Amino acid sequence: MGAGDGTDRAPGEGPARWGAAATGPDAILSMLDAEQRDVALAARGPVCVLAGAGTGKTRAIAHRIAYLASTGMADPARVLAVTFTTRAAGELRGRLRELGEIVPGVALHRVQARTFHAAALRQLAYFWPSTVGGPAPQVLESKIGLVSAAARQVGAAAATAELRDIAAEIEWAKVTQVRPDDYAAAGTKAGRTPPVDLGAVAGIYAAYEQLRIERHLVDFESVLELTAAMLAEHPAAQRSVHERYACFVVDEYQDVNPLQKLLLDMWLGGRDDVCVVGDPRQTIYSFTGATSAYLLGFPAEFPAAPVIRLVRNYRSTPQVVALANKLAARGAVVHSASQGRDAHPAPLVAGRPAGPAPLLTEYPDEAAEAAGVAGQARSLIESGTPATQIAVLVRTNAQTQVLEEALLRVAVPFQLRGAERFFDRAEVRQAVSLLRAAAKSPSAPDDAAAAAQVRAILAGIGLTAPPPAGRGAARDRWESLEALAQLADGFFAASPRATMAELASELAVRGGIGHAPAIAGVTLASLHAAKGLEWDVVFLAGLTDGTLPIVHAQTDEAIEEERRLLYVGVTRARQLLFLSWALARAQGGRGSRRPSRFLAGLLDGWPGASGPRQAARRGSRSRDAPDASQVPPDDPVFARLRAWRRATAEQQAVPAYVVFSDATLRAIAARRPASPAQLAAIPGVGAVKLDRYGAAVLELCATDDDNGGAASP
Repeated sequence: MGAGDGTDRAPGEGPARWGAAATGPDAILSMLDAEQRDVALAARGPVCVLAGAGTGKTRAIAHRIAYLASTGMADPARVLAVTFTTRAAGELRGRLRELGEIVPGVALHRVQARTFHAAALRQLAYFWPSTVGGPAPQVLESKIGLVSAAARQVGAAAATAELRDIAAEIEWAKVTQVRPDDYAAAGTKAGRTPPVDLGAVAGIYAAYEQLRIERHLVDFESVLELTAAMLAEHPAAQRSVHERYACFVVDEYQDVNPLQKLLLDMWLGGRDDVCVVGDPRQTIYSFTGATSAYLLGFPAEFPAAPVIRLVRNYRSTPQVVALANKLAARGAVVHSASQGRDAHPAPLVAGRPAGPAPLLTEYPDEAAEAAGVAGQARSLIESGTPATQIAVLVRTNAQTQVLEEALLRVAVPFQLRGAERFFDRAEVRQAVSLLRAAAKSPSAPDDAAAAAQVRAILAGIGLTAPPPAGRGAARDRWESLEALAQLADGFFAASPRATMAELASELAVRGGIGHAPAIAGVTLASLHAAKGLEWDVVFLAGLTDGTLPIVHAQTDEAIEEERRLLYVGVTRARQLLFLSWALARAQGGRGSRRPSRFLAGLLDGWPGASGPRQAARRGSRSRDAPDASQVPPDDPVFARLRAWRRATAEQQAVPAYVVFSDATLRAIAARRPASPAQLAAIPGVGAVKLDRYGAAVLELCATDDDNGGAASP
């Protein structure tokens, strides 16, 4: 399964399980756990679902819609399901297509599953001629160019990186309904820290809005605002929307901002048939204007709404779930403001078999940490883990450089997410412009030939069959174009009848919400960019105080958001979770750093910030410890361990790395442990593995080398 592909399904779920005779509403309910069934059975009207990480919220939403439609309680054509990403909308549509097989005659394909922006843009384009007149404005793909022009107009010099931050400030102001004249005061009150003076940002913001209107452009915040204004000011448009949609579902409700809430209220028009789904423990976008207040305040806004908690985690091992629960339990508890009803989510309950314990490693410096992470990633890949199922997550984009260099040194392919807005890259803007122009051409293909035309267009600006050698600007450009080509391939494969115009529309929406395509390789990303995704193996690197929580997080709420960010990182892991931190930034530097305060007491044997560090640090090799990297491939103990691991993995029907990684086997072979205590001191050997495999491993290490077992290839 790929990262973030909806693997929170219960075991065995899918069309093959249902059987030909399993049809109708009862079949829909039979595939749900108890809490998910409560969601499906909740009567029409307001419903609040607190869905923990990996608990099958998409399944619950899809089955609720299917059950309401199959029992006649909802017309699928009048259901609008709102998500935050096109990927999530596509996954929901896919689930509904599957469910359509067991409710024949129910037109689940007529359910509208769209992002906030896509739904609003559709309505804006539809109503513009009748409410405003003339052609609808063009959607601004990226703010950077217009912000740059606005900055020049007001005489404010700004570098590219500063322009991005100013664009982010404008986005925050617009979603929180702050006008240019009020920005400086509102920014001061909210503790905003733009790269230039608040007054300068206000001036750029005002010039940006003036240029946008003059050029007949709308950005994605304006799309929401103008659509809401149209519905408020034009009764005919409002009636049309209310007749079109009667039942609403909103996913990721903890990330709703004031502008999105305004639009949702206009869609509802005083009605209450809305089901919201979210997890306040994953609110990590407050800096963009998102707030969990609407989710936590839902019981106060709709006193009759049931609050249903999804708690069974189908994504992660019990060991990962236990760590996530410990982390969440130490966060601030929040309650709804009305009637004292508890709006805090319940702890997760693990639904998968046991796996390895999460491993926390201390390194002497950042270079050693990066080398350790890269070496472990390479060992996992050599042991059979797909590179696409491994992620290295960090708090800030500045942390990726040393990790990139370390991965390159050991020839591990990787892709960057979140280091730069994909759709802001010059080559991507050029490619999207060419694809949009091709879509408007009278000769634009409308069948499978469209995917081939995309590659032909991209070939004209640098997409070659073999990628450029090495790293550098040419390789970065190629990877951007190849990612676009792969996105188009997948788009047309999923929708064979789609047109170039529809691809152009998809790219516009993705650009507006920052949903970048993925390419092959280990994912290297910020924790913010990892939200909504998942991998078999996750490395959380750079977990030092001052980085997580970030040094400028000074208020209690800011600290809690940093804790939630780590919680999101932990819950991205399905099977293996590695956490690490470095004592010093540079080699030979003074080891004055401390591990993140959030790690205190979370893992056995690591008191972290709440107590003294252990004398023997699992990551700083002692002077007398053998170097595992020097163990030759034909070492007899290493060969015996690999042969044993292969047989054990086959017997247990698990990948070899789940037993032990190559890096751990090399360390065992290098140290030749003679006791359980010595074996337990080796990185990668936790209490569970010691209990499960300790006796066999110690026996293999004690065997005379001349009489050892056969080597594994």
